Amino acid sequence: MSDLGDFTDFDADEPPDSEAGDTESGGDEIAEAPAGDSGDGDAAEEFEPFDATPAGQDRGIGVLSAVGGLQISEDEDDTRLWAYVTVRNRSEVRVGRYLLASYPDGERLFCRITALEYSQEYRADDATEIHARRAMRSRGIDEEDFKLMAELEPVAVLYEEGGDLKRRMTDRVPKPETVIRAADDKEDIKTGLKIPSAGVFLGHLSVGGQCVETVADPPSIDYRLRDAYGDGDPLVFRHTLVAGGTGSGKTHAAKNVLRQFLDQDRSYPIEAGGDREARPAVVQFDPQDEYAQMHDDGEYDDEFARRLDRQGIAHRGHDDTVAFIPQVGTSSYAASHHGAEQVPFTIPFSMVEDNPWLIASSGLNDNQYGALVNELLPRFWDRHGDDGTYEQFQSYMDDPALREQLDESGRVHEATFDAVKRRARGFGPVFDGDAQPITERVHEFVRPGRLTVVPTYHINESRHAETIVLALASLLVDAKLSNDPEFDRIKETPLIVGMDEAHNFLTDADTVQARKVIGKFTEAAKQGRKERLGLFLITQDPQDIADPVFKQINTTVVLNLGDEDAISAVNIPSNLEAKVPYMEQGQMVVYSPDNSEPVELIGLPHCVTRHGRE
Repeated sequence: MSDLGDFTDFDADEPPDSEAGDTESGGDEIAEAPAGDSGDGDAAEEFEPFDATPAGQDRGIGVLSAVGGLQISEDEDDTRLWAYVTVRNRSEVRVGRYLLASYPDGERLFCRITALEYSQEYRADDATEIHARRAMRSRGIDEEDFKLMAELEPVAVLYEEGGDLKRRMTDRVPKPETVIRAADDKEDIKTGLKIPSAGVFLGHLSVGGQCVETVADPPSIDYRLRDAYGDGDPLVFRHTLVAGGTGSGKTHAAKNVLRQFLDQDRSYPIEAGGDREARPAVVQFDPQDEYAQMHDDGEYDDEFARRLDRQGIAHRGHDDTVAFIPQVGTSSYAASHHGAEQVPFTIPFSMVEDNPWLIASSGLNDNQYGALVNELLPRFWDRHGDDGTYEQFQSYMDDPALREQLDESGRVHEATFDAVKRRARGFGPVFDGDAQPITERVHEFVRPGRLTVVPTYHINESRHAETIVLALASLLVDAKLSNDPEFDRIKETPLIVGMDEAHNFLTDADTVQARKVIGKFTEAAKQGRKERLGLFLITQDPQDIADPVFKQINTTVVLNLGDEDAISAVNIPSNLEAKVPYMEQGQMVVYSPDNSEPVELIGLPHCVTRHGRE
C-alpha cells in the first residue's frame, strides 16, 4: 500500500464510508464542529453573498469577440468573425440564422451563422472518467463552464439613404463586444439578402427547414423573382430550371410557380420600349399528364385562401387552360382527372421542310443527314409542293429509279440512300392525322393569358412523343427568333415554354438531331430577353441537360436530389449543396444570382390548383 492509501477495491458506485455509516473499518467518526469554534464558520460570517449577474436587461443573443481575431477581408478565406453566445440564448441559435451587428454610426452588418462551436471556459480535461460519471449523474449541464462561439459570414452592410434602406458589400469591420441580435424585421432581411419586394412568388424564406419569422404580420418572408423592367429584365425571360427527384414535390412546386405567371394582373411589353403590353402565354409540354389539372381548383380551406390573398399569391384553377391533344395513330386520350377543354391536332409533314431533323431522330450521321437535306428533301418538295405528305415521301423513297439516278450521278451513294430510307421510316403515326394541323390552330395554341398543355402520356412510342414535342417547340422558337415570322401571334405574345422531363429533349448527344435541337434552344435562350421568350425546364436529371442550354439558366430551383452527379450538376453554393439530399418534400434551394443571395425556401403546403388524381 502506498502512502496515499489503498485504491484497489474502489467502487465509484458505492457511497463514501461516512455516508454508509460504517465505523468498523477503523476510521473515526468526524465530530460536528461547535458553532462557536474559530474556523470555516467565522469565514462564512466574514464574507457577504455577492450577485455577479450584471444589472439591466440583456439585449441580443451575444457579442462579437476578438479572441480569435476580428477581420473583414476581400478574401473570404481571411475573414474572421466570431460571436460569443450567452447561456440563455444557446438553445435558440441555429446554423444559417440571420443576425445584425450595429456600427457606432448607425449602419448595420447583416450576417448569418455558418458554424457553432463549444470551447472550454477554463483549461481542464473533461474527457476523464470522473468528469463523465459526474455528468451522467447530474440532472443538467452546467454550460457556464463552456463557451458557445458562432462563426459568422458577413453578407452586406445595411444603411439609410434618403429614407430608404439600402445594402452594399461588407467593407468595414465591426467593433469587439458589439451586441449581435437576431434579424427579425422583414425589410432588414429582404434588403440584406437582396430579395425583391414584388415579383413572382416562389416560397417562404427558411433556415434548416423552418420558416424564418419576423415581427411583421404575416411573420413569414415571401421570396419573389424580379418581374419588372424598371429593375432590369424580368427573370422569367432569363429562364428557370426546377430540379428534384421523385417525391420531392417538384410538380407541385412547378404548378404553383406557373400559376403565378398566369396571374391576371401580370403583363409584359410586346416589344422593347413599346407601350403595348400583353399577358404571357404558357405552353407546357406534359409527359405525365398532370398540368391540365391547373384548370381546376386546389383542395384547401378558406383560411388558407385568405392568407394567399393577403400575400398577393395567385391561386384557384386557371379557367383559360386548354389541353392540345396530339393525334398519334390509334392512341386514345382519356381525361377524367381534369376539366380543361380538349383540342385534337396533328403535325403536318410540311413542318419538316424547315426542320428536316424531325425525321432524323433515328440517328443519321452527318453524311446521311447531308444527303437528306441537300438532295432528297429538296427534290421531294419540288415534286409535291409544300403540301407534300409523309405517305408521299415514303413512296418517293421507294422509287428504285431515284436511287439509281442519284447513285450514278454521284450525288448520293446507294448505301447512303438505303440508310436514310431505313431511318426515316416509322413516323407514319406522327404526321398528317385526321385532326386539324397545328399550323392552322396557332391562334388557339398561343393566346395571351392562356395555359396550353400538350400531354404525351397516351403516346406509346417515346420516339413519336419526342418528335411531337420538338416539332411544336421548334414552331414556337422559330417564330420568336424570326425577323419575318410566319405566325405574328407567336412573335407578339410574351411566351413561356415549359418542358417537363426536359432531360429527354435537351440532352447532349453526338447525333445530328441532338446538335440541331441544342443549337436551336441555345439560341432561343440567348435571345429570350429581347424576344420575350422564357424557358421553364423541369427535370430530375439536370446532369443530362446539354451544357450550352444549362449555361443560359439564370434561376435554379433545387428540391431533394439523391444522386451526387445531379446535385453537382445544378452548380449551387457548397453550403446549400450539402443540404439537398436531406431536404423534406417542399423544401428547396434557390440560386438566382441576378435576383438575390442564395437562399433556402419552403414552398406552400398546398398546391394552388388541383394536383393528384385521387
